[in-house]
Amino acid sequence: MSLRERINAAVKEAMKGREMERLATLRLINAAIKDRDIAARGEGSDEPVDDAAIVALLGRMVRQRQESARMFLEGARAELAEKEQDEIRVIEEFLPRQLSPAEADRAIAEAIAETGATSLRDIGKVMAVLKARHAGQMDFGAAGGVLRTRLA
Repeated sequence: MSLRERINAAVKEAMKGREMERLATLRLINAAIKDRDIAARGEGSDEPVDDAAIVALLGRMVRQRQESARMFLEGARAELAEKEQDEIRVIEEFLPRQLSPAEADRAIAEAIAETGATSLRDIGKVMAVLKARHAGQMDFGAAGGVLRTRLA
């Protein structure tokens, strides 16, 4: 079952279960996917976006909500931050399992060894390998920081 089909099935379940908050988040996900489909058509592709593009889209949605939740907490709006956290939990159901810190370190070490990276100029090569293998499974911002310290 494709990711798009899993999301649509979850929408139907949420409707049947009358889970309104969950349903609202799932509809936001579907709207974002449809927007991405429309953008892809504008770029000349008649095919709907694939699962990899949907995973990337969901990852961006999670990061946006994390930032919003942080800002709401700083502004003493705990109820809005909690709503953002609830949305994050729903979105993360459709993302691949995140790598643990130890697994991420091991993946970074393997990518460095595979590419033969020795300096900061090689970060791009290593990141390309990591993104190809672990899209949606690791925080590439944090991985970049780890790479900078290891290759410095």
